[in-house]
Amino acid sequence: MANKTRQYFWYLVAGDLACFYLGLYLSLAIRLLGWPNMEFLTLHVLPFTVIFLIWIIVLYITGLYDFRSIVFTERLARLLINGQLVNSGIVILVFYFVPAFLIAPKTTLFIDLIITLALLFSWRMIYLRRSVSIEHERTMVVGKDRTAIELKSILSRVPHFGLSVVENNPSVMIINMHDQNSADMQSQLVNMIFSGVRFLDLQKVYEEITGRVSLELISDRWVLENISLQPKPIYTILKRAMDIVISLPLAIISLVFYPIVWLAMKLEDAGPLFFTHYRTGAMGEVVALPKFRSMSSNDPDSPPEISKDRITRVGKILRSTRIDELPQLWAVVRGKLSLIGPRPEFPHIVEKYKKEIPYYDLRHIIKPGLSGWAQILYNIPAYDTKTNADKLSYDLYYVKNRSFLLDLKIALKTIKTLLSRVGA
Repeated sequence: MANKTRQYFWYLVAGDLACFYLGLYLSLAIRLLGWPNMEFLTLHVLPFTVIFLIWIIVLYITGLYDFRSIVFTERLARLLINGQLVNSGIVILVFYFVPAFLIAPKTTLFIDLIITLALLFSWRMIYLRRSVSIEHERTMVVGKDRTAIELKSILSRVPHFGLSVVENNPSVMIINMHDQNSADMQSQLVNMIFSGVRFLDLQKVYEEITGRVSLELISDRWVLENISLQPKPIYTILKRAMDIVISLPLAIISLVFYPIVWLAMKLEDAGPLFFTHYRTGAMGEVVALPKFRSMSSNDPDSPPEISKDRITRVGKILRSTRIDELPQLWAVVRGKLSLIGPRPEFPHIVEKYKKEIPYYDLRHIIKPGLSGWAQILYNIPAYDTKTNADKLSYDLYYVKNRSFLLDLKIALKTIKTLLSRVGA
């Protein structure tokens, strides 16, 4: 399944890049009313290559490489238009403020943006139709538990994985390798290998497709096999470097907001600028985190329904824009938080859910973060046991699969989330 998702991503990237270069060539031809010579083409290829790489990042942030959702025609058009609008601004800034490129192709840019948009839309539609029409592997999902039923539903709806759910004569069988019932069937299943049947582990397929682990399938054995505190020196260094390089400049720049927020608060209720709340950090350590005050009283431990009534008008703006969290950048600089990791919870909430949700404390074996995998894929306020359990399934996916590339992916997705809030 990992190969399927990687192929999906790289096919789209390669196709998009081809559209970019073809769009450039056609735009130059239209601009010149003839085919461009090699010298003229070379002059444009290098600077536009830089632009195209930035465009790929923009399209990724926009959500055009997310294989976990079906891209309908209307949504595809909207995402592409939004992406190209951002790309238009980027290309103007680059060509008009970076003199080293030696070109400022006004007419070519205008033509290129229109042609590229048409090419991208056509390519994506062709790819999506091909994904639906190709012959899929006949796949049987063994099991009647919630995880197996959910996986069957997803595979039936999403064609990109190349798996078609059937009841008989499968070429692929997805089973829970750690289930006792599957263990009892193994001798029978082994004989099916000679018929060309491939076997995939239900836990791994579910995780790959949904971006979460199934709490229903977790056991002590799963924890011992998948959760490790073994040091990852290179990852640790890269992660800390990213924290410092990003958070320190942002923390310094954010100082400009401090007097503005202070003045707004004084005009409303003359209360203090900050309040300190305490959260459970790595290995259960309780850490003090500063925030701009958003409530009329410094009581962050109040139940959500009570706290909501205490939010000030200024606080509502601070929360909706996440400006209230800017002081926490200094906690990242100090090393108490990371930019990426499970969101820290109040100690009393942690104690409550440790009793109600199995393996809940596993999310605390690593440093918490300002943004996390659960926040970008399951951004739902977790006020009860069920939603906290669902949130934990994403946190454990991150704990199990954490890497610098995954952190970078979360960072880019977080940018998308923040931009969508600003535009709301």
